[in-house]
Amino acid sequence: MIKEVEAAKENVVMRAGRCALTLLPHLGGKIASIRIGDQEMLQAPLAAYAGRTRSMRFDAGDASGWDECLPSVAACVVQTEAGEASIPDHGDLWRVQWREIPRIGSEMAAQAPDQSSGVRIALGGACFSLPLRLERSIQLTESPVGYRLRLDYRLKNTGASPTPWSWAAHPLFVAEAGDRIVLPGSISQLRLEGSGGNRLGNKGDLVSWPVAALADRNQTDRGQTDLSLAGAANSNIGDKLFAGPLGAAENWCALERPRAGMRIQVSFDPGAIPYLGMWICYGGWPDGPGPKQACVALEPTTAPVDSLAETGPWSRTLAAGASYSWSMEVEFQSMVCVD
Repeated sequence: MIKEVEAAKENVVMRAGRCALTLLPHLGGKIASIRIGDQEMLQAPLAAYAGRTRSMRFDAGDASGWDECLPSVAACVVQTEAGEASIPDHGDLWRVQWREIPRIGSEMAAQAPDQSSGVRIALGGACFSLPLRLERSIQLTESPVGYRLRLDYRLKNTGASPTPWSWAAHPLFVAEAGDRIVLPGSISQLRLEGSGGNRLGNKGDLVSWPVAALADRNQTDRGQTDLSLAGAANSNIGDKLFAGPLGAAENWCALERPRAGMRIQVSFDPGAIPYLGMWICYGGWPDGPGPKQACVALEPTTAPVDSLAETGPWSRTLAAGASYSWSMEVEFQSMVCVD
């Protein structure tokens, strides 16, 4: 097994066997690519990589790969003890330079299980709308069934007063017609955050899983759709849904890609991260002309809503100087290819 970390200009490439992971520290620590052999696992850029401003919308950039959304997914304004904070679309961190943190990587390696093999790197980035800093350690290893990616996170409040926060992983896994989303059997209902053309209803509606009723029953003879089955890239579908709060056994989700010969399974601790966001997009976003996403985002998250300004039992505040840690894993498991 070949394991290496190599710096090329401003990119970082991690390798294990036939898997290569590319990071862009200068663009928010973005995981730009996870390639296994000739198969790319992440959504390709919709536009050329370029610098970001503090106020631009997410769809004004490349809208690809894997970013970290902190302190909110949706743009919003929140009141804090330190005053009013304006948070931009998809948060702060995808817009800022991240830097390597060798010390954090070593500490996280000591805390995590089964760290005897693989290659690891730790990067950190600071928010500008709220006094928060996120550090993320990534370890890539070869496993008996494919490859495993472990991500360890540490969030710190660098300010002098309590600070609200919400985090969501934002991995955009490429998808094609016939791929299937798999959730634990105990999950039968999801909360709707938004749906292109309101095809599934309105924000806050409860939607059955996996077969959901269409709000406009004239769209099909039966007036329902199988949300677990990926559509074609020109289906004009874009839906955001949430599951949770999740129980201990509901600690995983997966995307099966038979034609690619791959099952992508995401695992996390619902005790620390009790919700799962799911973005399914088959040509339905961005709005307007230009390239569209064809992806499924499986997003462990702290909240069942996109906006930090929308409060509830899920709302979190980090005390001044305090830290919070959590982890997640992604396994890329080989399947038998289907012609």
